[in-house]
This record gives sequence, C-alpha cells and structure tokens, in this order.
Amino acid sequence: MVEKADRIRVKLQDDAPGTLHDAKVIGTDQETDLAVIKIDSSKGLPTAKLGNSDSMQVGDWVLAIGSPFGLQETVTAGIVSAKGRNIVPNRQFQSFIQTDAAINPGNSGGPLVNMNGEVIGINTAILTDTNAYAGVGFALPSNTIVQVYNQLIGPEHRVSRGSIGILFNAQENPAITRVYGAGSGVTVSDVTPGSPAEQGGLKIGDTIVSVDGKAVKNGDELVSDIASRKPGSKVTIGFIRNGKKQDAQITVADRAKLYAARLGDEEQNAEDTGPKESKLGLTVRALSQDMASRLDVPAGKGVIVQDVKSGSFAEDVGISRGDVILEVNKQRGGIQPHNFEPEERTGRRLPGAATGRRKAGRHHLPGRYTSVTWGACTVGTGVVHRIRR
Repeated sequence: MVEKADRIRVKLQDDAPGTLHDAKVIGTDQETDLAVIKIDSSKGLPTAKLGNSDSMQVGDWVLAIGSPFGLQETVTAGIVSAKGRNIVPNRQFQSFIQTDAAINPGNSGGPLVNMNGEVIGINTAILTDTNAYAGVGFALPSNTIVQVYNQLIGPEHRVSRGSIGILFNAQENPAITRVYGAGSGVTVSDVTPGSPAEQGGLKIGDTIVSVDGKAVKNGDELVSDIASRKPGSKVTIGFIRNGKKQDAQITVADRAKLYAARLGDEEQNAEDTGPKESKLGLTVRALSQDMASRLDVPAGKGVIVQDVKSGSFAEDVGISRGDVILEVNKQRGGIQPHNFEPEERTGRRLPGAATGRRKAGRHHLPGRYTSVTWGACTVGTGVVHRIRR
C-alpha cells in the first residue's frame, strides 16, 4: 500500500466527508509486509487494544472487521481454524492465523478481534479460486505485529533480525537425520561463505540440536530463536557431527546485511550466459562473473534459474526464479546450462547420473535447497530445504 507511493492520505471513520489526513511513512518491513504510518491530528484519537495472539486456540471465536467490496463497517464472525499457516513462499516470517470468518477484497488491513474486543491479527489474505470468500482466510498475528512495530518506531526505523548463515531442510527428513547420526534437530544442508556459522566451524551434515542449551526440535524453532537475537550477541550452538555432540560459539549477524546481495535483472549478452530451457520446466543460464561475485559463489561453478514454467515439475518441488544451482549429487564442479537439457538431446550425463539420482543444491535469494530429477533419472524427493536465518 505504501511502496513507491507519492502521497499517502488517511480517512478516519468519524471525519466529515472529504476530510483526509496526510500521512508519513515511519518504517516498512518487507518480510512481514507491514508498514507504520503517522498522521497529525488536533484531536485525540481512539485506539484498539492489542491482544495476545499466542493465547488464541483453534476453535476460539473471532470477528473480522473491514470494508469488503466497499461496504464499510462490515463485521463477520468465525473461529480460529488453524495457527502457524505458512502460505507465502520464501516469506518465513509470515506465519498466519487461519480463520473461517468471511474475508473478502476490502478486508485487507482490517482487524481480527477476539471476544474481548482485542486485536489478535491483521486480515491479510484469502485462499480462493473465485477472488471471493471461500471459508479460508488468513491474518497476521498481533504478536508478530508488535515485534515489528516496536522496531519500526525505533531510532533506525527498521527491523533487525539475527542470523547465523545456514541452509537447512524446512521439513526435516527422518532418513536424512538418521544418515547424519541424529534422532532430531535441524540438519545443515549448506553454510553461507563468510557467515558466522562458517566462522564458528559448522559444516554441511551437522545437526543442530540446541541453542544456548535449549533443545531445538525443528527449523521453525531455530529461526524464531536466532531471528529474535540482537546482531553481535553470542550464542552457543549444540550440534551432532558423526554421532558426537559438540558445541560452537557463534556471533549472531544481522540477517539483512548477511544476505544483502539480491538477484538483479541484468541483461546477459554473452552467448554462454543465455537462458537454456529444460524438461523440468525451468530456464537456466550461467552465472556471470559479476553475479557470482555478488552472491559469493565461484564463477563458472553454477547456473541461475531464469524462469520457472507454471504447473511444471520444477514449480511443484519449489524451485523459484533466482535460485542458483551449485551442486549435483554432492559434486559442485562445473554445473552448466547444458546439464539441464534433456539427455537424449545433449548426450551428456550429470555427475552421478549412473545411480539414477540427481541432487541439486541451490542458493536461493532468500535461500533454499532442494532435490530434483529430470530425464530418465529420479528428479527429486519432493523434500524442500530452505535457508532459515
């Protein structure tokens, strides 16, 4: 709503017709799609009380307030259908409350309130095939809103999140965990070069089991803990390597600075960097020297995903535009666009293709890792790995 806006004006419910207030943007947070704006008013303004979204249980009654289809002051009722819904790809800090209270176009930004009249969420999205209410709506939890708001109104007007710079499986595969000698935890599938994790000695295959002595069961717990820490603070990471428990002292980095490199849309004119389409439904091109330098990966050692065809296998397994494929079957050398063309057309095989399995490791720009297959080989396990900062 505020991105690239030349002017922002706010209409209050009890203002006279035509009265608008100029607003100033205090701060924005792309990860949660939230913004704080400020208006000046000569009169006192009423405020809504924020509730504790964590205290809400599935089945609790809620009300959604907004202006669906321009119908102002509309209130609809429903229940909390589920919690912790992750519906936006690559937005790991957007975990939503699901509700069946009717939410339609025009409700976005309106409050979701509990039976005490406390705001426990901001209505954000619906899941529908018709662009109208279908019984599945989503609201960003109030506790997330409070955390973001308090930082946006601070001196820096930005949200600071901690990171140690690792990549791991978003949904842990028990088979992988067993291979690396751990019963539970978060198995590291990649370590960002120059990151605190690398400096602290963490390696691919390590399984993180605790943070400052507190057990970590899954990636969401790890992300929540690390992201809440102040950059520059120290943390003790407990991990298992080859069946043995070890500890590493790591200094938490600022996530935004650690992952400052973003994929641009630079034109690539060289013939060897031109896009190549594959049967997977993705188009790849070689990494240019400049792009490889920005992403801190070896030049000539990977390919970047230029496009993903809608409805393709690549889309099904979670590959996205901007992913950089670095590794095939644990072999990182010389991955090039021709490796992704059908074998019958190129006569080439990927490293390890004789086994009938190909594993493609990739940096995604927020960062993810996955397994895929194509040609006559198995193209993937469907297990999606994601960098969690």
